[in-house]
Amino acid sequence: MGDGLKRAVFLDRDGTINVEKDFLHRIADFEFLPGIPEAIRRLRNAGYLVIVVTNQSGVARGYYDERAVTALHGHIQQLLAVHDTHIDAFYHCPHHPTEGAGDYRIDCDCRKGAPGMLLQAAREHGIDLGASFMVGDKFADIEAGSTAGCRSILVMTGYGRKNAPKVAARFPTTKVCTDLAAAVAYILA
Repeated sequence: MGDGLKRAVFLDRDGTINVEKDFLHRIADFEFLPGIPEAIRRLRNAGYLVIVVTNQSGVARGYYDERAVTALHGHIQQLLAVHDTHIDAFYHCPHHPTEGAGDYRIDCDCRKGAPGMLLQAAREHGIDLGASFMVGDKFADIEAGSTAGCRSILVMTGYGRKNAPKVAARFPTTKVCTDLAAAVAYILA
């Protein structure tokens, strides 16, 4: 690990830490997948920063605004506080290259599979990407993590099963785990 740099586990949000619901933005619809608060607490207790990186194209499409994304992330923090843990930072991409309108309709470098959110977090938090992990349920998560220089883990929750063949074809050495709890056990082993 680089001088003074930290290790992080980057987590996709929808389908990785919470039940996949298309364009989730309402607090009332949020539901952790089983074992998530404990998994996050284990990572933090082991010295990892835990950072959520999430594509939120519902903003670009006009389904909800960035205030709704921020409010949902605040709600997640409140739920985690009950379990004596928290997320160290949240990053979201509100853009989409072909859907939506105005400033949100762009081909950006923050939308996963691009590594922009991970690179920004590394700069802002002093993270050694080579000593860090990206965990998600979609091809774009694995692509973003690999491009950023992280070790990537595909979880079989959310869209994981659907994305597994494409991930295996393009990133054959990617570790596959049943869920985040299993990914955390692998990371800490």
